[in-house]
Amino acid sequence: MIHEGRAWVFGDNVNTDLIIPGKYLDNYDPAHLASHAMEGISKDFAANVKSGDIIVAGHNFGCGSSREQAVIALKHAEVGLVVAKSFARIFYRNAINLGMLAITSPDAAEVIRDGDIVVVDIGALSLSAIDGKRRAKLEAIPRRAQEILDSGGLVPYIKHKLKEQGKI
Repeated sequence: MIHEGRAWVFGDNVNTDLIIPGKYLDNYDPAHLASHAMEGISKDFAANVKSGDIIVAGHNFGCGSSREQAVIALKHAEVGLVVAKSFARIFYRNAINLGMLAITSPDAAEVIRDGDIVVVDIGALSLSAIDGKRRAKLEAIPRRAQEILDSGGLVPYIKHKLKEQGKI
């Protein structure tokens, strides 16, 4: 699978309150959340993000609260995927469970520059600037996480498994 889009590069410890500030959690409508995505760290993000754009970040992306609205905001802003040096455990699980690709890379945040057009090749486990001059290695997605992503998230995955077993 290949993704292409603009890179939005952020640093370390981007917490869920930066992804979707708590003051916007009075309304859980996905479009409302998307309109305020990343507002705590980038006032321009929600207005300028395009479908398929890619977030590249440092260590501990999604730390803080366990709010799944952080993933919902990014997914409904049509972010194609998030590549980070590491993820907070609960954010990573929320992303996979909600069908949003989150993949680790030891060096993407140092190699890719904000605004670069990048190509992510999941099969080749690589991320590169469109000119091919700067590349980063991606880590493999765990098999079970990939199965959940392929199903569109945890709920569709479980429904599929239950149907296979004749339980629904």
